[in-house]
Amino acid sequence: MCGDGRPARPSRAQLGSLPDSSEQPVLFVRAQPRLVFYEPRRSCGDGGYAPSSRAQVGSCLWPQRFLVGCRKTMTNTAANPVPTGVRAIAALFALCGIYLGIVGTVMLLRPGTIPMSAGAPLLFGLELSGKYMFLLMAIVGGGVAWGLVELNTIVRHAAVLIAIAGIVMLVPSVSAATVMVQPKALAFGGLGIIVRVMVAWYLSRGEVADRFKAPPGTT
Repeated sequence: MCGDGRPARPSRAQLGSLPDSSEQPVLFVRAQPRLVFYEPRRSCGDGGYAPSSRAQVGSCLWPQRFLVGCRKTMTNTAANPVPTGVRAIAALFALCGIYLGIVGTVMLLRPGTIPMSAGAPLLFGLELSGKYMFLLMAIVGGGVAWGLVELNTIVRHAAVLIAIAGIVMLVPSVSAATVMVQPKALAFGGLGIIVRVMVAWYLSRGEVADRFKAPPGTT
């Protein structure tokens, strides 16, 4: 025993006089945790391992890069959210594209089931070009909807031009319906003009235009 009450460590001579392993003292050493970084390596012909190239190491990091890209996209979306009106207009274009796509597909698979006039309210004479025009305009409608959600300024201008063209195309039919007193045609034509005017007016507003960003390389 030491003077402070602690047991004294046995000397080397005392340890040597102890019996065999069953009675010898065991000294425990506390291990320290370590971080081990694994570096992918490729095997050489001589049985050794050569360090991986930068391209090979980069291919192992694609999950982290993908998550970083998603985080940047979410940050940009939160910093510049899509206005509710733009979402509604994008949904309108998407619905028109889905309608034209379904009609064009049915006309392609079963000719004669749906008349060409089914696309007249949206195509204004282009439906006479055939079923492929339905599918082409369906792709255009889907592309405009996607571009509006992405806040692409070029797509915004295209949507405004499409709305204005629709207004111009509807004016003669509305005028004819008014002269010939056709309430149904007048109601549908007038509603189409009102919707298109609202789309063109909303997308042309300054505060809405400021929310759109130009694609890379155009500024």
